[in-house]
Amino acid sequence: MILLSSIISTFEAELREQYAGSLLPSHLNALAAMKQCRTTLSPVMQAQCEDCVHQDFIPHSCGHRHCPHCQQHESQQWLERQLKKQVPAEYFLITFTLPREFRALAWQQQRLLYDLMMRCSWETLNTFAHNDAQLKGNAGAISVLHTHSRRLDYHPHVHVVMPAAAIDTERRLWRTKTGKGQSKKPNPRQSGTRYLFNHKALAKVFRAKLLDAINQEGLALPERYPETWVVDVKSVGNGDKALVYLGRYLYKGVIQEKDIIACQDGQVTFRYQDSKTKQTQTRTVPGAEFLWLMLRHILPKGFRRTRNFGFLHPNSKRLISLLQLLLGVNPNLALTWLKKRPALKCPCCGGDMRIVKTRIPKVYAISLSRPANNPQVASIM
Repeated sequence: MILLSSIISTFEAELREQYAGSLLPSHLNALAAMKQCRTTLSPVMQAQCEDCVHQDFIPHSCGHRHCPHCQQHESQQWLERQLKKQVPAEYFLITFTLPREFRALAWQQQRLLYDLMMRCSWETLNTFAHNDAQLKGNAGAISVLHTHSRRLDYHPHVHVVMPAAAIDTERRLWRTKTGKGQSKKPNPRQSGTRYLFNHKALAKVFRAKLLDAINQEGLALPERYPETWVVDVKSVGNGDKALVYLGRYLYKGVIQEKDIIACQDGQVTFRYQDSKTKQTQTRTVPGAEFLWLMLRHILPKGFRRTRNFGFLHPNSKRLISLLQLLLGVNPNLALTWLKKRPALKCPCCGGDMRIVKTRIPKVYAISLSRPANNPQVASIM
C-alpha cells in the first residue's frame, strides 16, 4: 500500500511552487498533519497488556478530520447516533447538485455557499412535506455535504437521507407515505420502487430558493447558468446502507490509501468506481496535482458538513424516543450488524492491551522502552 505521507513528502515542494497562490492556511495545516500521521515523526502512545507486563509504543494518528488514516472511531460514533434515530418508514436518498457554472463562486465563498446549499435543500424538502397530501407535517432529514466527485474533481453537492414520514404537531399525528404515485415510465432521476417527491419539482424549488439566498447575500450570480437543475431521488429501504455510504467519507478524507495504486515517474494513479457504469476506473495525474485534488476538499475550519434537521435534530431526542416506544421500534436492533472497533491484542500472550499514556514524545518513548541490561534495544513499533 502506498502511504499518503510518502506522497506528501515527495511532492510537497512541487505543490507549494505550482499552487502558491491558491493554497490556504487550512490546506497547509492539513498537509503538515497528514505528513506525520502514524510515521516515525509522530508522537506515540503507550499500550500495556492487562495479563502480562508487555508494553508497546504505537505511533499516534494525526487526528485531522480529512486524513484517510484517522477518525474511524468518530465515523462509527456518528453512524451509531443516526441509526439510533431510525423510524418505521421507507428512507430516500435525495441529492442536490450545484451546477458547474456556480463552482467558481462556491470556491470563492465556500463557507457561505456550502451553508446556503444545506439550508435551501432542507427548506425545499420540508416545504414539500408540508404540502404533500399524505404527509402534511414536519419532516426529518440527515444532510451531508460532499465537495468531490469520485474522480476527486470539485463537485459540490448535498446528500439528504430522509424518511418518508412527517409529524403533524397540531394534531399530534405521525404520518408515513405509502408511495404509490410513481409514473410507469422509469426515470433515472427518480429511482426505486417507491415515490417520495417529483425530482423536477424539487429541482425548480431548490433553484429558486438558492438563487434568492445568493441575491440576498449580495453576491453576483454567474452570467449564464442553466434553467434546469439536477436533483436525484432514490429509495434506500430502511436507510442503513445510505448512512454507511455517507459516513465512509464523513471523517476519513476523500480517498482511501488502498485506492492509491501507483506512484512513479512523478505520477500518481488511483482507482475509483464510475458512478454511471459502476465499473472500476483509474486516473493518473502528476503528483502535485494529486495533492491539490485532495486539498480542494478541505473544508473551512469549524464548518459542519453533516447536519440533522426537523424531527431528526439532536434537540428532538425525547420525541424520537417517544415515537419509537409508541411504534414498537427497538433502536438497538439497527446496531447489531455494526462491526465493533477491534481490540488491541498483546503479541506475547494474546490478551487485551489498554492505552495508559498518550502524546509521548518519540525520544522520551525510546528511553522508556530500553531495558536496563541492554540500552541499545527498543521496542517501538
